[in-house]
Amino acid sequence: MHDFLIGHIAPILWVMTAVYALLLAALIKLRKGDKRRGVLPLLMALVVFGLLYDVFVQALGTLMSAGGLLSALSRLRYVFHGMLIPLCFPICTMALRMKPKALKAVWIVTLILILAGAASGFAVKMEPVQTGALLRYASADDTPAWANGLQLALSIVPVLFLVAAGLIAWIREKNPHLFFAGLLMFAFAALGPATGHADLSFVINMFGELFMALFFWLFAGKRAKTDRR
Repeated sequence: MHDFLIGHIAPILWVMTAVYALLLAALIKLRKGDKRRGVLPLLMALVVFGLLYDVFVQALGTLMSAGGLLSALSRLRYVFHGMLIPLCFPICTMALRMKPKALKAVWIVTLILILAGAASGFAVKMEPVQTGALLRYASADDTPAWANGLQLALSIVPVLFLVAAGLIAWIREKNPHLFFAGLLMFAFAALGPATGHADLSFVINMFGELFMALFFWLFAGKRAKTDRR
């Protein structure tokens, strides 16, 4: 698997970019189909946009050399990650149809996390790393510990909330898709180190993120059908 991913990393990233674009368009279409209840697919679309941007910039790294433009685009990868992944918290709240007071409290915490996440994205020290045909900017060893810690926490904690909220939504509404969005994301995040391919964890994680985006769309679509009944 290691050699296959290394040898085919460019087409893998470009195919992922295309699939993300389709999923983003599908979520936007759900939003336009019912603007009164369209906040949930809108938030999911924003998260998927961040994932699309991430894989698109890394795909560009198969065509571009190290320098100012690729570095600047890569900087935004970290900033968008810090700003958009916290939206998983209100997504969970809306998936559980929690009361407005609870949603308001979650939004306050989310906005704080968005600001902190953006700050951590700007604080990350980047260095170019070559992986097969891919040149990408990864977090360097001299990145401040707080920025690394926050970026890591934002990669793990929201996923755990998705699993928990998804399980409850599955039980309540027979809609399992949010649960699988979180579960597959968590499983793929652990797959790289577990298989001894830690150097390709970032690629393996992308498959988990892609499944998360797919199951976001499936969840939002089934929720929309349920609400129209």
